[in-house]
Amino acid sequence: MSRTDSQPVEPKAIQTKPVHAGVTDALRSDILHGVVGPGERLIELQLVARYGASRAAIRAAIAELVNEGLVDHEANRGATVRRVAIDEAVQITEVRGLLEGLIAARAATMATAEDRADLASIGQLMRSAVAADRSVEYSDLNNRLHRRLREISGHHVAAELVGELRNRAAHHAVRLASIPGRPDVSLGQHAAIINAVIAGDSEAAQEAMRTHLESVASMLRHWARTEQARTEQARPIAR
Repeated sequence: MSRTDSQPVEPKAIQTKPVHAGVTDALRSDILHGVVGPGERLIELQLVARYGASRAAIRAAIAELVNEGLVDHEANRGATVRRVAIDEAVQITEVRGLLEGLIAARAATMATAEDRADLASIGQLMRSAVAADRSVEYSDLNNRLHRRLREISGHHVAAELVGELRNRAAHHAVRLASIPGRPDVSLGQHAAIINAVIAGDSEAAQEAMRTHLESVASMLRHWARTEQARTEQARPIAR
């Protein structure tokens, strides 16, 4: 029997992104890349002009980034890009060590031949960036590698948590990548992670990731001690 106009028609499922999603992505990217720096005020009218969006979309984007820990919002003061203290960045890195160690271990068991080839390609690009002293490119490849490992692992909960944690400490990660000689150290650590995942060695992958992130935490602790010493030296002596 042919279908008549009186017969119900099942609606097609349509998946749409929130109207403010594009604005949120753009503002998040600007924060993570330092275009809008820590402590900088987020003024609605300026953001409307920058992103060509409505004030409602801007407010929704700010609210979402507050939930992600990238933005602070205080009554009567408005929104500002959140400053993450070094001590907090150390704690974030320590938690990442546990979660990303798990991710690396799972990636070693889940990676396909195509995944392994992709990781090897990223490793080669990282070597080229370090050899040419292109720190910004190396930082982007660093993010790409960690993102691919999260995707390959298939551990969606850990991946989501790590993604938010990495974003919160992004300012310190960019600063770290710009230190002379640091990319060379980081490159060897990332190579160990890539090689272990390609070899399917989950224990080695987990250990290599933890070693890498402990190195990051160690550098952050050094910064914390240095800043504390500077503060103490600048403090006036009581007479």
